[in-house]
Amino acid sequence: MVHRATAADFASTPTLTRRLLTLATVATVGVGGVTAYVLWKSGQVEETPVAAASLPMPTTVTALGRLEPAGEVIAVSAPGVAEGNRIEQLLVSEGDWVRAGDAIAILDNYDRLRAAVDQAREQVSLAEAKLERVKAGAKTGELDAQQATIARLDAERQTDLDAQRATIARLETERRTDIDAVEAKIARLQAQQRGELDAQRATITRIEAEYNNALNEERRHEQLHAQGAISEESRDRKRLDRQTAEQRLQEAKVNLTRIQNTYDQQIQEAEAELTKIRLAKREQIEEAKAKLNQIDRAGLEKIAEARATFDKIAEVRPVDVAVSEAEVRSAQAALRQAEADLKLAEIRAPRDGQILEIHTYPGERVANEGIVELGQTREMVAIAQVYESDIHRVQIGQTARITSDSFEGELGGKVDRIGLQIQRQDVINADPSANIDGRVIEVRVRLDEASSEKVSGLTNLQVRVVIGK
Repeated sequence: MVHRATAADFASTPTLTRRLLTLATVATVGVGGVTAYVLWKSGQVEETPVAAASLPMPTTVTALGRLEPAGEVIAVSAPGVAEGNRIEQLLVSEGDWVRAGDAIAILDNYDRLRAAVDQAREQVSLAEAKLERVKAGAKTGELDAQQATIARLDAERQTDLDAQRATIARLETERRTDIDAVEAKIARLQAQQRGELDAQRATITRIEAEYNNALNEERRHEQLHAQGAISEESRDRKRLDRQTAEQRLQEAKVNLTRIQNTYDQQIQEAEAELTKIRLAKREQIEEAKAKLNQIDRAGLEKIAEARATFDKIAEVRPVDVAVSEAEVRSAQAALRQAEADLKLAEIRAPRDGQILEIHTYPGERVANEGIVELGQTREMVAIAQVYESDIHRVQIGQTARITSDSFEGELGGKVDRIGLQIQRQDVINADPSANIDGRVIEVRVRLDEASSEKVSGLTNLQVRVVIGK
């Protein structure tokens, strides 16, 4: 049977109690000594943790964010049917304020479309005049008028032919210019490739020399260590130097391959672009030539019709009037279409705002990013990315302070919207120890008038936002 010691047992045996107390004291001193030695070796002193319950709940929420106009930034581009056109005139500069409907840019097909509108108006006038003539019936001098119509149609045909020939000449010039530009780009890329490859090879040669030197030093220190002349730490330091040099050498070789591959890809893309330009421009020129022939044939057909009308001038018949009225309606529909096409060549502001950035300049094709970026910078907001663990302490109407190294003082504002989605953080702290995989909710802080005016030119600036008292 096992006997369990009680307090009475210890009280009844004072000698045993004194021995146990002595052993406990020795054990305590031993453990404390070992602990002190471990702490002394590691150079770390742990502080006594404070119970979490004793820490006060923070009254503010701090988050990284960015500045942007209250209405967000929009990209103004050309309509889909105008893809491939170039900018003829840019009517704004960065920083300009525009109102909804103000012209921002004119495309290079504007003059051609305006000429098409003028021609459509002429066709309407011609159809209306023909209708009036049909309604009035044959009369003295009508034959002379028809002769004049024939002469005018002949002149229009010649004008259209001249305009189309000018278009063909322009396309051929553009083709040569585009080809020269891409060929120059290819030559530039090849020259840059040679220069960077030469520089990287020189770097590799230098690092190889450093590696060989480190390798020799490592071997020498291995021998010295084996002879007991130097410490193991000194030998390990030389081994680390060799490993570091070897790693740098491998990185340099990988970088050399990357440079070679990157420029090869860019050159291949440029050569593909050159082939595409040659084919596309050749097709455009062929189409323009086909249109020239079509204009010639259409002009001759119109002249033939006018001459047939000259031969058929007679009494007014309802069917003739109906035909002429249909021609007027058709000409008016063509005019409306031409006017609609002309409007597409004028890029206008969809709303009031300030021009923040220009992506496409005169002579350039409309970029994928659009022509300009437009934003209402008179009223700025800060988009704070609050960690999901802190969002319960954020409420609409709370005051906020915004700071940045890019401006002096603080900005003031109030929370006016809390996002409904949790997303990955995209405003990253420069601190390498910061959490870059945080899950955040976007909180919008509307700046007051003075703050908005102070940072109206700092769209997308990264800021620090403190929400709460």
